[in-house]
Amino acid sequence: MPRRKPKSRIGKFVALVAGVLVEALAMRVRGYPMGTDVVVRCHRGHLFSTIWLPGVSLKSLRLIWWRVQRCPVGNHWTIVTPVRAGEISDGEARAARERKDVRLP
Repeated sequence: MPRRKPKSRIGKFVALVAGVLVEALAMRVRGYPMGTDVVVRCHRGHLFSTIWLPGVSLKSLRLIWWRVQRCPVGNHWTIVTPVRAGEISDGEARAARERKDVRLP
């Protein structure tokens, strides 16, 4: 059985890291937050908070910029996107942070 060349593994790793960095930079430039308590909006308009880290999706299916995950407000599977701080009122942001999706142990 032929062995894989180390260069191909390194190339894949570099491509993966570059993809994560590009996503993080794009989010920062567009004004979207990242972290463990990010307010997101589901396709039906519900607001809740979730973990949103570039390149990482343990509870959702990634579709480039969007993610498919369970909405804890409407109890349905949906596409979610992060919400910029200026797009919602302080009251909406506070309520969304109280509605958290499933946290990982």
